[in-house]
Amino acid sequence: MRSLFPCPVWAPDGAGSTRADIDTLSINTIRTLAMDAVQKANSGHPGTPMALAPPAYTLWREVLNYDPANPLWPNRDRFVLSIGHASMLLYSLIYLAGIRDVRDGRVVADRPSLTLADLKQFRQLNSRTPGHPEYGHTAGVETTTGPLGQGCGNSVGMAIAQKWLAAHFNRPGFDLFDYHIYTFCGDGDNMEGVSSEAASIAGHLKLGNLTWIYDSNHISIEGNTRIAFTESVHKRFEAYGWHVLELKDANDTGDFRRLLAEAKAETSRPTLIIVHSIIGWGSPHKAGTAAAHGSPLGVEEIRETKKFYGWPEDKSFYVPEGVPEHFRQGIGTRGAAASRAWYELLDRYRKEHPDLAARLDLILAGKLPEGWDSQITDFPADAKGLASRASSATVLNQVASRYPWMIGGSADLSPSTKTHLTFDGAGDFQPPQWGGTYGGRNLHFGVREHAMGSICNGLALSYLRPYCSGFFIFSDYMKPPIRLAALMKLPVLYIFTHDSIGVGEDGPTHQPVEQLAQLRATPGVTLIRPADANEVAEAWRTLVPLVDRPTVLVLTRQNLPTLCRKTYAPATGLAKGAYVLADSSDGRPDVILMATGSEVGLIVKAFEQLRAEGVKARIVSMPSWDLFEAQPQSYRDSVLPPDVTARVAVEQAARLGWERYVGLRGATIVMHSYGASAPAGELEVKFGFTVEAVLAAARRQLAAGH
Repeated sequence: MRSLFPCPVWAPDGAGSTRADIDTLSINTIRTLAMDAVQKANSGHPGTPMALAPPAYTLWREVLNYDPANPLWPNRDRFVLSIGHASMLLYSLIYLAGIRDVRDGRVVADRPSLTLADLKQFRQLNSRTPGHPEYGHTAGVETTTGPLGQGCGNSVGMAIAQKWLAAHFNRPGFDLFDYHIYTFCGDGDNMEGVSSEAASIAGHLKLGNLTWIYDSNHISIEGNTRIAFTESVHKRFEAYGWHVLELKDANDTGDFRRLLAEAKAETSRPTLIIVHSIIGWGSPHKAGTAAAHGSPLGVEEIRETKKFYGWPEDKSFYVPEGVPEHFRQGIGTRGAAASRAWYELLDRYRKEHPDLAARLDLILAGKLPEGWDSQITDFPADAKGLASRASSATVLNQVASRYPWMIGGSADLSPSTKTHLTFDGAGDFQPPQWGGTYGGRNLHFGVREHAMGSICNGLALSYLRPYCSGFFIFSDYMKPPIRLAALMKLPVLYIFTHDSIGVGEDGPTHQPVEQLAQLRATPGVTLIRPADANEVAEAWRTLVPLVDRPTVLVLTRQNLPTLCRKTYAPATGLAKGAYVLADSSDGRPDVILMATGSEVGLIVKAFEQLRAEGVKARIVSMPSWDLFEAQPQSYRDSVLPPDVTARVAVEQAARLGWERYVGLRGATIVMHSYGASAPAGELEVKFGFTVEAVLAAARRQLAAGH
C-alpha cells in the first residue's frame, strides 16, 4: 500500500479519464463521514477520526483478524477505541466493514449493525450511534468507552483473558485462542492515571498479545498539550517494559503496516506504536488546533476540507461506489476464512478433547458450571463468631474450586481481604519469569485499584468471571470502572472489606462513611452487606447467578456473632434483600428495628431487651436494598408494614437513603461525620452505636405514638 501524503484523491489515467486510488478513497470516506455526522448532529469530535483514518483503515482492512459476518467469533482480534469521543471513527469502520447486527446474543445475518441512515442519526435519541461507543448497543463495539483511560485498562484485561484461555484450552495442534488486542488511545488516555497503572501491570505480565496505538497529536480541549503534558511517553513505556515503535506520519500506511507486523512478532512484551498525527488533517483553518477537537468544523470549513481531499464538495454522507466492497474484500474475506477454519478446528477439538470442549461451551454461553454451590456449608451458631471477610474467604474458595473460570485477586491486599484462592491447582497468574503461569487463577494487581477495576471489566468482556478486592474506602478509586460495569451489565464481583468505623485504629482516612450510599445510588449495581457468616454464604449463593450486573460484597474486619438460626429466621431471607429476623409473639410489632451488616448484632441485643420488657418489637436484617426493592410490594409491606411507623435504623454509614425505610418520623443511628483513630469498641461508644442508644431511640419512637 502506498503512503498517503497531502494530495488529491483523483488522478488522471493514461486515457485521460479519472480513476480512484481506492485506498485513499476509502480513507477519505471515513474522514468525510465523521465530518458530516458531527456537523449534522452539531455535536461531536471530528478531528481525531480525520487524523486516524489512515491507520484505522490499514488495521481493519489489512490486519485485523475479524469476521464481520460473525462478530461473536470467540477468537476474533479485539479492537478497543479508548478515545471514545472519536466514536465516528469506529462507527464508520463498522459500517464499511459490513459487521452484522447482534440481538439477544445472536448474530442477525440479514441485518447490518449500522447503516448509512444510522450514521446520519449520530448522537440522536434512540440512535445506534451514541456519542460514545456502548457495548451491547452497537455490534462491533467491544467495550463502552469515553472516560479516558478505561479502554486501555479493559484491553489489558482482554489480553490477560486471552493468555488464560490459551493456557487452559490450547493443546498441541489446537491453538483455539491466539487472538491479539489492538487499542487506539490518545494524549488524554496517557495523561490519565488508570492507563499508567494498566500499562505498568501489562509490562510486568509481559503481555505480548497487546498493542496500543497512541495518537500523539499534542492537542487537548484546552489547546496544545505542552501546557500540561511534556514528558517522553516513549521513555515512560520503555521503563514499563513495553516494546515502543514510532510512526512519523499517520498518513504513511505502508510504514504503519510494517510496524503492526513488528508489533505482532514481538511476543514477549506489549507494544506501543506512537503515531504522530495532525488532528483535523486536511482542514485548511482548523487542522492541528483544538478547534478540530470537540466541535463541528462548520459548513464552509467542511466544504474547503473536502476540496482539499478532492471530494465532491456538495455531497454529504457520500460513500463512493466500490468503497464498502473494497473494504470487505480485505477484512471480510480474511475474517470469513479464519473463522471458518476456527470452527472446523473446534469440531476436531470436540472429538479429541471432549471434556475441555464441554467446559468451553459453558464459558462461551455464559453459563454456570453444574454444582458450583455444592460445597457451600452452613456455619454453626457462635457468640464469638467470625469476621465476614473470614467467612467469605471460606465460601469464595468453596465456590471457586467448583467454578473453574472464576479468577481474581486484590490490589495488594489479599492477606487482609482474604481473597486468595488456596485450593490445589489455583496457582498465580504470572509469566514464567516471575514464577507463575498464564493459567493461574490468583491475580496480583499491585496497588492499582483503578486499573484493577478496569482490567476486571476486560476479563468479563472475555467470557471469564472476575472478582477483585480491596478495602471499602478504596472503592473511591474504582468508581469509574464500577459505573462502566453497570452500564455494560458485566458480572464483575467486588469484594470490599474493612467496611466501617470498625476498622478502628487506622482512623478516618480508612473508615468508610459515604461509600455505601454512593454505590447504592449507582444504577444496576447489587450491593450486599451481610450480618453474619450464614448471610455471607447466602450472599454468595445469591450473587453468583447474577450474570447481568456487577455485584458488591461489603465485609467486616471485626468478628460478627454467628446467629442461631433455630432462634432467628433462616439466612435464606437474604435473597430477598431484607427479611424479618425475629418478631413479636403475635406478629404485629409496635416498633421495628432495622440494620445491615455488623449492626444487626446490635439490634438483636436491643430486641432481646425490649422483648424482656414486654415490648412488641420486630428486627429486620436489610443486607441489600436493591434486592429488596425488586420484591413485590406485598412482600415489602409484610417486612415493613406501612402502619407501623415507629422505626429505628442502625448503620455505621451516612444516613442518606434510610428515609425511605424509617419515614419522616423514624429514627436513625448513623454516621454524621468522619470517624476517628481508636479501638473499634471505643468508637462505637463515641458515635452512639450501643445497645443503650438503640433502646433509647426505640423508646422515644414508642413514646411519640407513631
